[in-house]
Amino acid sequence: MPGSAARTTTADVVCLGESMVTFLPSRPGRLADVPAFSRGIGGAESNVACALAASGHRAKWVGRVGADGFGDHLVDAIAGYGVDTSAVRRDPHRPTGIYFRTATDRATDTHEVAYYRAGSAASAMSPHNAPYEDLLTGRVLHLSGITAALSADCLALLHDLTAPREGRPLISFDVNHRPGLWQAGDAGPEVLLDLARRSDLVFVGEDEAEEAWGVHGTEAIRTALPEPEVLVVKRGADGATVFSRTAGSQADTVTTVPSLHVDVVAAVGAGDAFAAGFLSATLRGLPVRDRARHGHLMAAAVLTVPGDLTAPPARAHADRLAALDDTAWETLRLGPGWTAAGQAPEEVRVT
Repeated sequence: MPGSAARTTTADVVCLGESMVTFLPSRPGRLADVPAFSRGIGGAESNVACALAASGHRAKWVGRVGADGFGDHLVDAIAGYGVDTSAVRRDPHRPTGIYFRTATDRATDTHEVAYYRAGSAASAMSPHNAPYEDLLTGRVLHLSGITAALSADCLALLHDLTAPREGRPLISFDVNHRPGLWQAGDAGPEVLLDLARRSDLVFVGEDEAEEAWGVHGTEAIRTALPEPEVLVVKRGADGATVFSRTAGSQADTVTTVPSLHVDVVAAVGAGDAFAAGFLSATLRGLPVRDRARHGHLMAAAVLTVPGDLTAPPARAHADRLAALDDTAWETLRLGPGWTAAGQAPEEVRVT
């Protein structure tokens, strides 16, 4: 598998992972009671790619789909956001994954997801068939723990991509702990911890760190993950805490940025959107506080629409909001349609 001491950068961010066709309910209720579903797309890594491309970055999605109609739809829909899909492979022997979900928040007991992804085309990704020439030529390679759970071959691929190699891109890793994806007896939490510790930029929820590793609180999470130069701990309504240090330094700068007040339409896709906003601001070289604020703004865009994806706010609009003073930021309230607002402050609702 090739390393690259003097590589040519062909994308700002390359995202590797499974994307699936998702069926969204026509109304709230149990899956057994929902009469109809509309078709969309879903996948943590492709969601990040779509949001970044819509924000003006060169984004590439690398994945594997079936040689079927659902695969056609995924590739076309993701490309429609401006994502480079030229590295997507088609598998003639395995299907594209699909899933159905309820309209309720993933964190509630009433939320249901029915996955049909076992044996999917994406689960066949491995170090033997991955397009390394595409994966290693971005400024950032974005991965998630979901891919590690798909198969032993997928885990081997992530293990190889996170290995030290000369000239490797910045490795961004979203822990994305999904207990239901791991088979009985799998060491899922240990696998995710190892991959996170091999990465440069890590996103993890405070709640998932406690569930996966039994650690609670931002400082304890940093102690468990001392290696990444940037560690973003997402704390739900309490905001995000970012531990960051410059290369070669052992001293952290700790930055906490409050969440926004959002009139939530559907609590799905926010984590992927936050990662996209943070990565976008990172690519632009913005300060850590503004990276986290752009993460919150991108999450707010998704939270105020029914699906996992939406058009992000215009860059100038997001920059203006990210530059607000602390009082104005903490009193900002965003509702449906806010991303279409113009540049005038009165067009944004505040509490």
